[in-house]
Amino acid sequence: AVGVLGGGNTAFAVAAKLALEGHRVRLWEHPSQASAVSAITSGRQIRLTGVGGEGSATLECVSTEAADVLHDATLLLAPVPSYAQGAFLDAISAHLLPKHVLAFLPGNSGTLAAAHRFRGAGRTPSPLLIESDTAPYVCRKLGPDHVHIFGVVPAMGVGALPASRSDEAVALLAPLFPGVVAYPHALAAALGAMNPIVHPPGVLMNAGRIEYSRGDFYFYEEGVTPGVVRVIEALDGERRALGEALGLSLLPVADAFHAAGFGPKGDLWATINGSRMLTALRAPGSLQTRWLSEDIPFGLRTWVGIGEQIGVAMPVARALIELGNALMGSDAWSVGRGPAELGIMGLDRKGIENLLA
Repeated sequence: AVGVLGGGNTAFAVAAKLALEGHRVRLWEHPSQASAVSAITSGRQIRLTGVGGEGSATLECVSTEAADVLHDATLLLAPVPSYAQGAFLDAISAHLLPKHVLAFLPGNSGTLAAAHRFRGAGRTPSPLLIESDTAPYVCRKLGPDHVHIFGVVPAMGVGALPASRSDEAVALLAPLFPGVVAYPHALAAALGAMNPIVHPPGVLMNAGRIEYSRGDFYFYEEGVTPGVVRVIEALDGERRALGEALGLSLLPVADAFHAAGFGPKGDLWATINGSRMLTALRAPGSLQTRWLSEDIPFGLRTWVGIGEQIGVAMPVARALIELGNALMGSDAWSVGRGPAELGIMGLDRKGIENLLA
């Protein structure tokens, strides 16, 4: 069986699509979020609509007891927000064995944080850890037992920790997510993530409109205008410079969006505006959105911390972090993930590469 951890948009979409394709799927939600799965706990059915398939999917199990899923499933897919990854790990760790494979979809360096926790707890060997650069689907829950897929990502990138097990990671995920491609290592997948590049500038520069209209506009089509694109591209230049300092050749954001199947080839504005998948998406309904609370502390903040350590300045990223802190009244520097949380504090490029190998 395949284990799906979580009960949000992507967890429902992954569970339903895989079940409709004939896989045995067991879904576990964290007990603190039990209400997210209460509508499907007894009937075990999720209605799927959209481009990912249509039908009523029956799951083998829906539970808030980790043992119900981990005893029978070796491959565990975790499409949960980065800020929830730690709590999920705590809840399943007693049942997590070296035979398990844990994939964060997406990861935002969640693999490094998990491996650091395992080392601290003296757990060796640890499970194979995988993280993707994006969620496999653009999707939304339309009801307590109904999820809609607007788009399927045709080329989801994944990185394995340790990197030496990369082929195994791809072989495990390819039957579930055709077109999956490998990054050199897990940190490369984290740096390949597009959400932290597009969401914070897009939301912060549209903050007034989001608040006033409660998100009643098309985020990409109306909100990501040429001026916003210029900020996104400046931020992207910093991300690629960080990649270069780590020996990685990262795709520019416009090329990455095209490669992931979001839109036609061109500059970023043309790719976004030519995208059927992205232009259909509404803006967040409020400023209390994952597009800030996840993508700043677990995206931009992480990158700036690594950059600081290896000598790459990221002034645009830093400015967006501080704007986000002021807007949300929080502190991404303390709640997010930095080198210490990833277990790479004080390491240079070579040291980081050795840890990832």
